[in-house]
Amino acid sequence: MYIVTNRRIDMTKKHLKKGLEVFGSTPNELGPNELRIVRLNKRSTGKYRVELLDDLLDDAKVKKLSDTHKLDLDLESKWYASFQVACTLFSLARREKKHVLFYVHGYNNDVTDIIETAEELELLYNVLVVPFSWPANGGGALSGTAAYLDDKQDARTSANALNSFIRKISYYHDMLTSRRRAEYLKKASNKHKDNPALAREYFIKLQEKDCKTSLNLFCHSMGNYLLKYALQPGNSAVAKLVFDNVALVAADANNRDHVNWLGRVQARNRVYVVINEKDSALKWSRRKPGKEQRPRLGHYLKGLLADNTSYLNVTGARGVGDEHSYFKGKPVETNTRLARLFRNIFEGSIAETPLEYRADINAYQLK
Repeated sequence: MYIVTNRRIDMTKKHLKKGLEVFGSTPNELGPNELRIVRLNKRSTGKYRVELLDDLLDDAKVKKLSDTHKLDLDLESKWYASFQVACTLFSLARREKKHVLFYVHGYNNDVTDIIETAEELELLYNVLVVPFSWPANGGGALSGTAAYLDDKQDARTSANALNSFIRKISYYHDMLTSRRRAEYLKKASNKHKDNPALAREYFIKLQEKDCKTSLNLFCHSMGNYLLKYALQPGNSAVAKLVFDNVALVAADANNRDHVNWLGRVQARNRVYVVINEKDSALKWSRRKPGKEQRPRLGHYLKGLLADNTSYLNVTGARGVGDEHSYFKGKPVETNTRLARLFRNIFEGSIAETPLEYRADINAYQLK
């Protein structure tokens, strides 16, 4: 598994022996916008071998990747580890016929929590998970409200790093699929030379038949607050057409005015907001002081007005209760409909079709 992070990483020999302890609880010492890629291998003991990937690829490796993936690269330019990781993930996803799920975690998650969640997602759903880990640590020595507010500050500070990450996803996906798209466009144009509409339809069918892999973004809890701030810049990568589905689950961000930022998100298929009114973690979050701490998007069924978004209400569904992470564990083990809902979301499909639409709240209801 690969992790992309703007956390500080201590790769001294002393810390290398400690596995996941190499991940710090503060931003990268070069600044919060500095991203690193780490490869994790799970040993038979259950512990992890951590490998920080070399930043710059040598010429021979770049040439091999270019030839393998039939890319027209400028071999004189500098190419980095992120390019190699993109090629590896793209090939693995196609070979295993899996989807790629980019996961942005929430408040007070250390790397052990994040990896355990990512591994469970891979077991439950047909996905390869790539976590984006920001330095959420519950405030370190702080506790309660101070710790929560400290993580909110870290989330805001990490917004540009998330944008950089998503910009790279878009760039490499376009690079690795452009040759096939060009071939299919030529084939469709030749087949329907005098009918552009039929040529476009045939082009889309060729693409869908060839590539069953989708790219999806999953933000949980305070990860959605980070997403909100990543959407602030005018050139936000999150606002571009990158993902098939974008899922905001148990969103720890204000419901009020969410249309202003969520309305900017584009997706090839759907933007989803999943809501549980009884979510105990968001009720606790709601009680935090400050004029900015209003009802949370992930537990409030009013003002659901973003016209680019499908709102999914799982309140009262079997197994959900007051859970905050109801996309895994007992909730989905005991409720097959809930599991199917998240399977469709995380695998780039349409999730709301079997649900009842409630016009009074503009949301689809899972019973």
